[in-house]
Amino acid sequence: MDNYMIRATAADGMIRAFAATTRDVIEEARTRHNLSPVACAALGRLMTATLMMGWDMKSESDLLTVQIQCDGPIKGLLATADNSGRVKGYVNHPDVMLPPNDKGKLDVGGALDLGVLSVIRDTGLKEPYVGQTILISGEIAEDLAYYYATSEQVPSSVALGVLMNRDNTVRQSGGFIIQLMPGAGDELAEKLEAKIQGLKSMTAMLDEGLSPEEILKLILDEFGLEINDRTQVQFYCNCDKARVEKVLISVGRQNLEEMIGEDKPVELVCHFCGRKYEFTVDEMKAMLDKAK
Repeated sequence: MDNYMIRATAADGMIRAFAATTRDVIEEARTRHNLSPVACAALGRLMTATLMMGWDMKSESDLLTVQIQCDGPIKGLLATADNSGRVKGYVNHPDVMLPPNDKGKLDVGGALDLGVLSVIRDTGLKEPYVGQTILISGEIAEDLAYYYATSEQVPSSVALGVLMNRDNTVRQSGGFIIQLMPGAGDELAEKLEAKIQGLKSMTAMLDEGLSPEEILKLILDEFGLEINDRTQVQFYCNCDKARVEKVLISVGRQNLEEMIGEDKPVELVCHFCGRKYEFTVDEMKAMLDKAK
């Protein structure tokens, strides 16, 4: 199945919705970062949500980042997406291993534990907009629904899921975000909530072969579902040697001189995609004039 997401409305614009299927995107993240099953489930959920949230940004140059800083053994994770369906992300401890939770599922909540969720919208202004909430469960979908309700005052239902194969490859991944717009009445909210509560899990629906369109149809068909847009999604990192060189220059002249004094190349690895960039001693000497 293609990796893509859709955007839809229902109830004469009182409901808006996003749904995505992201198996190959998350499998690429798993491979690049050598993720354990629970780390893959956590990052996969976050990247899927960030893709849908990022699609709502206005400009092609806008970026949306969702960051989780937490006390659990994973210690934090981050995903960044634009409005073109491109996403990248990483976890601080990709090899974390935990036993299943009391439901027999991957214990993402235990991997995260207590923490803070930050949504950062960079629209090219001097300072990006940052909204923050505490983690209420560590399950990410519930935490994002809480963020929308408290930080943006938008009642939202968020479902995210990553299903792993026994060989630690990604079997299914996807999610949806459904939101009530200002002016939606209590009756509509109650009907929508009842519909969502009757659903199977996100991974179960995907594993049955349901597409994002079919999943939204299950929930919103009786409300007059209208699919408005569809776009492909992909794992994408814009790092290159020139960008990484700027990072190396930013460490300062003194640190550069110490690296040069060791008289051996320096290798830097991109957090997001795992690409390695090597800089020779002569290249570092040429950076000294640019460093402070």
